[in-house]
This record gives sequence, C-alpha cells and structure tokens, in this order.
Amino acid sequence: MSYFLSKNEIKLSKKYKEQGYIVFKNFDKNFLKEVEKVIKPFLIKKLKLKKNIKFLNILNNFHKYIGIKDLNKLRLDLIKLINSSRKIRELYFINSRPYLYSLIGNELAMQNRINLSIQLPNDDSSLLPIHSDTWSGDSPYETVVWVPLVNCYKTKSMYILKAKKYKKFLDDFKEFKNKNSQFIFKKIKKDLLWIKVKSGESLIFNQNLPHGNVVNLEKETRWSFNCRFKSIFSPYGDKKIGEFFTPITPRAQSEIGMNYDLPKL
Repeated sequence: MSYFLSKNEIKLSKKYKEQGYIVFKNFDKNFLKEVEKVIKPFLIKKLKLKKNIKFLNILNNFHKYIGIKDLNKLRLDLIKLINSSRKIRELYFINSRPYLYSLIGNELAMQNRINLSIQLPNDDSSLLPIHSDTWSGDSPYETVVWVPLVNCYKTKSMYILKAKKYKKFLDDFKEFKNKNSQFIFKKIKKDLLWIKVKSGESLIFNQNLPHGNVVNLEKETRWSFNCRFKSIFSPYGDKKIGEFFTPITPRAQSEIGMNYDLPKL
C-alpha cells in the first residue's frame, strides 16, 4: 500500500510500529515550568517546606515527607488541581503535538482528565499489574502520552512488552485463561522492556501492548502523568467522546459536516 506521508513521518511511523513506543525530548519547555508553577506552591504549603527548596528535590524525596496512608488523598487533590488548569491541559497537548499529528492525525480527541501516578519506594499499594488498555474497554485506536516529572529508570519506570513479541503473546494467550496478572507477568517477563525516560522527555506508546509497573525498588519517588489521545473520527471503545474524550483540534470542514442538514423538499 502506498501512503502520501513525508520521509520523516514514514520513519517515525516505522519506528513506532516496530518498537511500540517513542521517547522524545519535550517539544515545549513551558509545559514543565507551568506544572511546577501550579504544583510546587501546593506541596510547599501542604508539607510545610521551605520556599527555596528545589522542585525536583521535593518530587524525588517525596517519600520523606508523606506516608503511604496519606498518599492517595494528596494525589487526588493534585489531579484535581492539575485538571483545573486549562493551560496545563493545552501545554500537555502542545508538548507532544508533532508526534501525535504524525502518528494519529491532526483532528484529535484528548482524554478529559490527565492522570497522575506517584510511586514511593517499596510501596506496593500503587501498582498497575500487567495489562493492555483494550482489555478494559479502551479503543485500539488510542495512544498514551506518558510524561515523567523526574528521571524514570529500572523499577522507577514502567515496562512494556516488546512489539516484536506481541504476535507470540497473542498465539499463547489461551494459556493465560483463568490465570492472574502475576502469572502472565512471570511468563513473559523475559520479553518485557523497561523504558528509561528522563525529566524533560516524554514517552508515547502503543497501549495495545501489555504494560505496567512493579514495586519501585529505587531510592527515589516516581512522578508521572499519563493521558490518552485518538483521532476524533476513529472508532471508540467503551470510553466515548463527551464522556471520556473531548475534541481538541476539529477542522472547519469537519465542523461544517457534523452540523450539516440535507435540504428537505
């Protein structure tokens, strides 16, 4: 099949399909600056920290300031704070726009809420066992943009099944019937890839591939955002437009078409 894509788009698409993910430098430096502007004062007040403390020091050493029992409430408060900022939401999109346009298209729908994950060292209460988002009703046309606020590596990061191993995984899937996620993880552990993503970088990945995280065995706390994007006109799963997604870049003729009524005789 012949596509009218640019050489860069073809190269990027090939890499994404073969790897299942792409790590890229943040396209907009204002994004993380705006996140810090919103989050840092909240944390300083909540945790009674010195005003001159560095933002990254707060994040990496967050486990020194809060206990596991108080973590989820604070995380939910932060999610509410982040999503109350229209600017953060817009910059989240702008930060990855060139990659989204190349891989999905330029008429996009964005998940209504940006999610935040905070994983303290040795905390087993914040785990996301191995899964594919499509198993819980997401559309296979979606992609996830995952943005760390700190350097993420080894168990402080996330893992994903190597794309070249996905066909074998599907062929063996019947073997996993009536088995739990731990069984699946152990069975394919050798085929998983731990993705290294630095602060100032982002990750866009194919959420159809099994992925997840484990207990953070590093000495620092993990902070990461995640948010889904898809083409407005691609098929939806259980999570519909208006309920879970909001159009963010509809084009003029599409708006005209959606509002068009055929003349009646």
